[in-house]
Amino acid sequence: MDLEKPPPAAPETRPRETKQQDPAPEGCLAVAIRIPVRIVVFVLVVPVRMVWDALVVGGRFLRDTVFRPLGRAVMWALAPVGRSVVWLVEGVVLVLGWLAKLVFVWPWVGLWRYVVVPVGRGLGWLGHVLVVVPGVWLYARVLTPLGHGIVAALRGIGTGCAWLWRVLVVVPAGWLYARVLAPSGRGIAWVARGVAAGVAWLALTLWAGVAWVGLRVWAGVTWVCRGVWAGVTWVCRGVWAGVVWVARGVWVVVAWIGGGLWAGVTWVGRGVWVGVTWVAGVVGTLLRWVFVVPTVALWRWVFVPVGRAIAVVAREIGTAIGHAWRVAGYVSLAVGRFLGRLFRWIFVEPVRWAYKSVLTPVGHLVRDAIWRPAAEAARSVGRAARQALTSARESARQTRADIRRMLFGAPPEPEPVSLAKGLREPTVPAARTLGGRSGHDDLSPPTRG
Repeated sequence: MDLEKPPPAAPETRPRETKQQDPAPEGCLAVAIRIPVRIVVFVLVVPVRMVWDALVVGGRFLRDTVFRPLGRAVMWALAPVGRSVVWLVEGVVLVLGWLAKLVFVWPWVGLWRYVVVPVGRGLGWLGHVLVVVPGVWLYARVLTPLGHGIVAALRGIGTGCAWLWRVLVVVPAGWLYARVLAPSGRGIAWVARGVAAGVAWLALTLWAGVAWVGLRVWAGVTWVCRGVWAGVTWVCRGVWAGVVWVARGVWVVVAWIGGGLWAGVTWVGRGVWVGVTWVAGVVGTLLRWVFVVPTVALWRWVFVPVGRAIAVVAREIGTAIGHAWRVAGYVSLAVGRFLGRLFRWIFVEPVRWAYKSVLTPVGHLVRDAIWRPAAEAARSVGRAARQALTSARESARQTRADIRRMLFGAPPEPEPVSLAKGLREPTVPAARTLGGRSGHDDLSPPTRG
C-alpha cells in the first residue's frame, strides 16, 4: 500500500565537533512526566495516524480511478457543447455585427459616398465657378489697376499739398521768424534783463532789512521762551519730587502688606503640603500593602511556577505528539505493508497463477485450434464468394455487349493518326441508323473491350 513515508534525515553539512556540548540540565518535573505522556499520546495518536493514512490512500485511489477519469469524461462530453456554444456565440456576434453595419454604418457610408461627397464636389465646383473665378478676374482686371491709379493720384495730391505747405506756410514762417520775431525777441530779452536786474537789487535791499528785523525779533522771542521753559522745568521738578515721595511711601506700605500676606500664604502652603504628603504616604503605603505586595507575591510564588509547569507540560506534550506521530507513521507503514502483502498473497498471487497457468494455455489452445481455422475458412469462403461475384459480373457484361452488338451493330474501327501530318480534330463517324434514329440516341453505356 502507498503510505506516507517519513522524510529522510538531512545530511550533516557542518563538521563534527571533537567535543560534544552537554545538554542543558532538565528539571525533575520534565523527567517525571515525559514517559507517561509519551505512552498516553502514542496510544491516542496511533489510531489517528492509521485512519489518516487510510484516508490518504483511499483519496489517492479515488483520485486516480474515479475522479480523474470522471473529469476527463465530463470534459470530453462538455467540450463539444462548449465548442458549439462558442460557435453559436461567434455566429450571433457575426450576425449582430453584420446587422449593425447594415443598420448603422452602411447607410451613413452610402449617404457620405453617394450624396454628401458628390453634392459637396458640385457645390465646390459651383462656388469656384461663380465666386472664385469672377473674384480673381475682378481683383486682377479691375481692383488692381484701380488701386494702382488711386495710389498714383494720392501720391500726386500728396506732392502738391507738400509743395503748397512749403510755399504758403514754411517759407513765410521762416521769413517772419528770421526778419521779425527774432529781432523783436532779442529786444524784449534785453529789456527783460534790465528789469530783472533792478528787481533783484530792490529785492536784495528789502530782504536785508527784513532779515535784520527778524533777527532782533527772534532774539527777543528766544529770551522769553528760555524764561518760560526754566519756570516750567522748576515746577515739573517739584511736582515729580512730590510724586516720587508719595509713590515710595505707597510702595513701602504695599511691600509691607504683601510680605505679610506672602509669609502667611507660605506658612499655610507648607502646612497643606506637609499634610498632603503625609496623607499620600499613608495612602500609598496602604495601597502597596493591600494591592501591590499581594499581587507581586501571587505573581512570583503562584503564577510564575504554575506557568513554568504548564510550559514544561505543554512542551513535553508537543514533543510527545511529534514523536508519537513519527512513530505512528512507521507503525502505519508496517501495517499497510503487511495488509498489502496479505492482499497480494490472498488475491493477487492466485489470480496471477490462474491467469498464467490456466487461462493463458486455454486461450492459446482456443486461438490455435478454433479461431485460426475458423478465420482461415471464413477468408476462403470470402475469396470464393468474391470470385463468383466477379465471374457473374463479367458474364453479365459480356451478355450486354453481345445484345448491343446484335441490335446496333459493331462499333467502327478507329482510324490511325499520322504523326507526320500533325494533330487534328478527331472526327466522329456517322453511325448507322435503325428505324429512323441515329446511333447517338442510344442511351446504353458503351461496350468495353
